[in-house]
Amino acid sequence: MKLLDALLLSLSLALMIVGIHQTVTRGVGASYAIFMFAVALLFWFQYRKMQKPEEPPTPKKKAKPGKKR
Repeated sequence: MKLLDALLLSLSLALMIVGIHQTVTRGVGASYAIFMFAVALLFWFQYRKMQKPEEPPTPKKKAKPGKKR
């Protein structure tokens, strides 16, 4: 995970926590914009995750035949 991906995910989680706190203290109307911004960051994170090229699986190394006892 790159730095920007980690920042997007962390900031989105922090905004969700702030949004929940604002909902409890002031109501849904006061926290609506915070929730929408958090969801937008989650969508951006998911978009970046889907745009990454898939890495081909690395072939496993064959074990060397060892001495049998």
